[in-house]
Amino acid sequence: MRLSAATLEQVPVGMQRFAYDRAAQKAGIVHFGIGAFHRAHQAWYTDLAMDAGDRDWGIDGISLRSPEVAEQMNPQDGLYTVTERDRTGDRTRAVGAVQRVLIAPRDPEAVIAALAAPGIHIVSFTVTEKGYCRAADGSLDEAQAGPGSLYHFVAQGLRQRRDAGLSGLTLLSCDNLADNGPRLAQLMVEYLDRKDSTLRAWFEAECTCPATMIDRIVPATTDPVRTAIEIALGLRDEAAVVTEPFSQWVIEDRFAGPRPAWNRVGAELVADVAPYENAKLRMLNGAHSALAYLGLGRGYTYVHEAIADPDLRTLIASLMLDEAAPTLTPAPGQDLTAYSGALLERFANPALHHRLTQIAMDGSQKIPQRWLATLADNRRQGRQCPALLTAVSAWLDHLCGQNGQVDDPRAEELTRLADRSGRSALGEALFGPAGLFADHWTITASDAKRLGS
Repeated sequence: MRLSAATLEQVPVGMQRFAYDRAAQKAGIVHFGIGAFHRAHQAWYTDLAMDAGDRDWGIDGISLRSPEVAEQMNPQDGLYTVTERDRTGDRTRAVGAVQRVLIAPRDPEAVIAALAAPGIHIVSFTVTEKGYCRAADGSLDEAQAGPGSLYHFVAQGLRQRRDAGLSGLTLLSCDNLADNGPRLAQLMVEYLDRKDSTLRAWFEAECTCPATMIDRIVPATTDPVRTAIEIALGLRDEAAVVTEPFSQWVIEDRFAGPRPAWNRVGAELVADVAPYENAKLRMLNGAHSALAYLGLGRGYTYVHEAIADPDLRTLIASLMLDEAAPTLTPAPGQDLTAYSGALLERFANPALHHRLTQIAMDGSQKIPQRWLATLADNRRQGRQCPALLTAVSAWLDHLCGQNGQVDDPRAEELTRLADRSGRSALGEALFGPAGLFADHWTITASDAKRLGS
């Protein structure tokens, strides 16, 4: 029997759940990319905010490609559970914020209608780095930004809002992009310049794109995990997510209209997100990617296994404190040494089976901001980065097939380059003066020696 509105009352006594009347709530948010992370983070915060009395912030989820999430959630009336897991056990909450999931390729007009609805004030995104359709230089790749892209749907919705005399929207990127708000604004303007310059003027006048920093480790949910949750609930939850107890959301306080009271349930509204975002990208995300490639190279499957390796733990600690932290300007009260220690403990959580292969995906989209920016800043300041160079070397091995098939939007290009160059010349092909990533960082002769190039 599936979790649903009809079966919700059957969940065990004591399990956390919302107290508001779901049927009475209107939608206030459209969210693109309603995967596990969104369900464990932004939708979870929204559910808590509505439960605290700030109503009518239901979420219309949009899947740009796969029907999988819609097939998980729609039969459950949008209901699902979030289980926080650590050494002390599990704590599960039923979340009611999501009202429905639309599959964009099957019902594009419904997606546009959702965006144009008068009650919608926020459009949020967790579409991963590749969902922003960027070219290598960071500009909009017009070939990718076609009718199936987020830009097409958002532009159509904005056009209908403008023509109907409705308010603009807050576009809220919740992806791991440096300066994600300004980046989204720039890409949206590039798209509108090519499609409808008059709409660009309205967009710039009426809409905002605040920057955000999001942080919560959310492994992919496996069937054995779903089965364990089914045993605990007495109901099958195909949309269940498992996560860690820790969660952080820092949001630039720059909205085009109303917003949920996320700040009442743990989110931080600030004038400048950059110090938090840069620390997360360079310390947490940079360490995660390093653990992924180095751990896979040593035969580990999960993050907690890799960080338990004394050599890797020492290297990761050095990456964060000796190489990433010196390039950061912390906000008042932001303790980077304490942050590093907390990250090491979070990585070591044995109850959270976070697969290294999940983190290793899409390296070409992640590595510039996670590693190369740190390498470039340290070089300008005359410092060496042995830990990061060791991680880069492990990524080169990964591209050469050491860990199996490469899962990356540029996989064909990267593996062809690896095959043609060979391992000994791959570093130069990627990071030399004419390399694919030369705009971010270039290797010196001593770097090339350390990389085995």
